[in-house]
Amino acid sequence: MTKLIDGKEIAQNLRNDLKKEIDNLRKNIGKVPGLAVVQVGNVAASSVYVKAKTKSAKEVGIEVIDHHLPEETTQEELLKIVESLNNQNNVNGILVQLPLPEHINEQIVLDSIHPNKDADGFHPLNVGKLSIASHNDENLLIPCTPYGCLIMLKVLGVELSGKSAVVIGRSNIVGKPMAQLLLKESCTVTIAHSRTKDIEDICQKADIVVAAVGRPKMVKGNWIKKDAIVIDVGINRIEVEVDGVIKNKLVGDVDFNEVSKQASAITPVPGGVGPMTIACLLRNTTIAFKNKEIK
Repeated sequence: MTKLIDGKEIAQNLRNDLKKEIDNLRKNIGKVPGLAVVQVGNVAASSVYVKAKTKSAKEVGIEVIDHHLPEETTQEELLKIVESLNNQNNVNGILVQLPLPEHINEQIVLDSIHPNKDADGFHPLNVGKLSIASHNDENLLIPCTPYGCLIMLKVLGVELSGKSAVVIGRSNIVGKPMAQLLLKESCTVTIAHSRTKDIEDICQKADIVVAAVGRPKMVKGNWIKKDAIVIDVGINRIEVEVDGVIKNKLVGDVDFNEVSKQASAITPVPGGVGPMTIACLLRNTTIAFKNKEIK
């Protein structure tokens, strides 16, 4: 029977552990991690994400410093705010919610965040550290979504060493760091993407498939080897007809109904990878705090 990988439960366990750790930090050194959350404009989806991240951070004992800026904020003004946060002792993690308005260069802003406060793990210095590390170092600030995927794989209790893994997608946010993390677990890793030829055949040979390509239900049941593990990172909103009414539905990059018949374990959408991303953001903020405060 196919096991459903419950991201909500795993994320809750991770948050519980972080809360205990932060309570101990408060008792022992009289300080707690601080997370600065910067949002520019009022994109509805961004507001939902920011609210969820802020709520989770406060629940585990992280102090949240909120900066909600108007849509017309200039790039120069935003960079000054980031620089100010870089210099604030009570700020250990900085999160700039994406997407930013079109008149702001996202990469310039992300690069301006001090690498020691890079809660998302996107700074080139942290990307480089992940790339050259010989193993998955618990003190590194690692991109949240791929690290959440790795934690879910480990919770399954499967021996990763020697497994064949395919990562579908080559983004800097998920695909590339996911491949790095799996490589450090001694998997044999293939990155597939939109230009990959015979992608179905490549996936059929994999023990682990991580789908992060942004195409609704792209991965079909006949792509998956019997008893493979499937991690679906995709979050796609599609329209479906229910009793004659058109409604929005969230689906992943994997055709769940088909693939769940083949896989030994699979993440649902929603309720799979999403909650892990937020939990790993809190993890990064706590690690950044400990790297600074605990010598």
